Amino acid sequence: MSVAKLRRVTLRSLAFVIGTGRSGSTALSRILNTHPDVLSLNEFMASVGDAAFPEGKLTGEEFWQLLFRPAPHFERMIRSGLPLPEFLYTRRPGRYAAETTGIPALSLMVLPHLTDDPDGLLDELRAALVRWPERTAAEHHRALFGLLCERFGRTAVVERSGYSTGWAPGLRAAFPDARFVHMFRDGPDCALSMSRHPGYRTISLLREIKARADVDSLADLTDEHVRSLPADLSPLLDERFDPALVRDRDVPLRAFGALWSELVTEGTEFLGRLPAWQRTTLAYEDLLDDPAEELTRLAEFIGVDPLPQWLLAASALLDHSRRGSALRLPAAELAELRESCAPGTHVLESRPLR
Repeated sequence: MSVAKLRRVTLRSLAFVIGTGRSGSTALSRILNTHPDVLSLNEFMASVGDAAFPEGKLTGEEFWQLLFRPAPHFERMIRSGLPLPEFLYTRRPGRYAAETTGIPALSLMVLPHLTDDPDGLLDELRAALVRWPERTAAEHHRALFGLLCERFGRTAVVERSGYSTGWAPGLRAAFPDARFVHMFRDGPDCALSMSRHPGYRTISLLREIKARADVDSLADLTDEHVRSLPADLSPLLDERFDPALVRDRDVPLRAFGALWSELVTEGTEFLGRLPAWQRTTLAYEDLLDDPAEELTRLAEFIGVDPLPQWLLAASALLDHSRRGSALRLPAAELAELRESCAPGTHVLESRPLR
């Protein structure tokens, strides 16, 4: 069904799953995508970022360009031979490529999650959005979510991006009635997974660059800052770099434990500022232990029925082999990792927000 021939549905609810990433949240997006009433927006915020929420009003064409233009940081990774496993479009390429046209932001991870024809859906969206009237970015986004719900016959929207706790305050400001799910995983297991993931290794190195330059944003780097960086860091800011700079660099596990602690603290503190009706948590280990109970609770929170067939099929999409991975580390490494995760673990244990 094209956007030109939609059956009218009502968007009943909007929810965002925030968290550290590497916490089973990608599997959660796949599970939600199988529910007949849920529009699962996989990595939408990671794809479009804060740039898609400028102040003031935008025309439909201006809003479309925010969704269409490629994400520079992801394009650099692809061109450098370091694509993330989350990049769905590069697994089954269409007419866009990082080396030539650039891959539209919506096409990289969002649209291939919804359809086997992401290029066709992109064309449908372009034809509709460029005709939209001038309005705020939040109003455009809500209209986009509604349009996709009509396109796929869904009634509830759940956006889920990894490494997303920093976006939560802005999302609440843009969508005051949205609900939020804070998803997290055992600290050492999650941090170990981060340490093996090219995206999080890159994040760690970019954080090191900002710390060395004493800036809050990479946009604040000057030429002098860049010249002062070590030769194994400065190339990461180029349009193309040697992937070995990310893959082979020795990054201490404790750095990822500290990152996990920072992110779960950020997510927990954000949830603590919300009224009870607007918030819930989801622990990956609880989801593994009792998927039917946890998904029933989640479905009720986002406003859809916990359909028995959906609950049964969901269990097959969960990978139990990832649990306890940090326990296989040498004792000294595990102890150091647990110590770096201790602040975040304490926050989760002392502020249960269900």
